[in-house]
Amino acid sequence: METNKNQTVASSRNSTNIRRYIVIPALFVAMSIVLGKLLAVNIGTSIRISFENLPILMAGIFCGAGVGGAVGLCADLIGCLIAGYAVNPIITLGGVLIGVLSGLVSKYAFKGSFSLPSVACSVGISHIIGSMIVKSIGMHIYYQTAMKVLLMRIPLYIGIGILETYIIYLLLKNKAFSEQVERMCRK
Repeated sequence: METNKNQTVASSRNSTNIRRYIVIPALFVAMSIVLGKLLAVNIGTSIRISFENLPILMAGIFCGAGVGGAVGLCADLIGCLIAGYAVNPIITLGGVLIGVLSGLVSKYAFKGSFSLPSVACSVGISHIIGSMIVKSIGMHIYYQTAMKVLLMRIPLYIGIGILETYIIYLLLKNKAFSEQVERMCRK
């Protein structure tokens, strides 16, 4: 009897680990690719309005910095492959930083609180460093994007960040959704 109980507990733990470290991140990667590559609005050759970072931010905030970083890495690499873009390692690093920083800020600065200020700081810091600074440097180095074009990314990501913050906050205020996040990502 004791052996069956131990096997059941071990099986349940393995199922939870597979869900936490493979299934949920894969869903976030797929969402990021769809939002970033297929549903993006291109403005000229260097500016794109998209919510590709929303699933990366969600992965970091909900599941932690490691999962967020992995989602950012995989989403950029697979998205470039699907869309036919050359991989820019600095832009890929920016995607990784968005996931890692959102997870770190959420966990350590706000102790995993899902309040509006904690979500706003997680999203804001991630976008300032990952999108506005690192990805812009990558665009400037690899594609020689003009500085005045790169400066347009600041108000763009302020607006996108506000919308992403609101979406994540509304999702977390939904009791059923937040319970599922707790059950799947935080155990």
